[in-house]
Amino acid sequence: MNVILKKDIVDLGRYGDTIKVARGYARNYLIPKGIAVEATPGNLNQFNAEKSAYMKKEEHRVEAARKLSEGLSAVELAFQRKAGEEDRLFGSVTSHDVEKALKEKGYEVERSWIMLPEPIKKLGSYTVEIRLHHEVAAQIKVEVEKE
Repeated sequence: MNVILKKDIVDLGRYGDTIKVARGYARNYLIPKGIAVEATPGNLNQFNAEKSAYMKKEEHRVEAARKLSEGLSAVELAFQRKAGEEDRLFGSVTSHDVEKALKEKGYEVERSWIMLPEPIKKLGSYTVEIRLHHEVAAQIKVEVEKE
């Protein structure tokens, strides 16, 4: 089944792309969630008319993401956690902790933007990527110290 994407999806495509997906995936997930619409001639015409307005908004989003990225690149976060043998933490530092610390510093970042594949479970210095836009990312430094 051919569908038109209404949102940018990482492994699928970008806004306005016409892609072929399994009928069940389209009908049970993409269309009900508002991620895509069926690729009919009417929907194609509508998307072509809306695309220029979307591109202007997208330029503003990218510019805002770049400005935020410049500010975030200078951020260093420090977490103090209890640790046991071999510097292993009794707990962990998660994307939730990073999000909360960034909010305390005045940065509004969604947790889904924080690319932390697994929680940090050892003391040390880490670099965490914040994906602000599919074209813009920032690197922040995270220090995990013994309490």
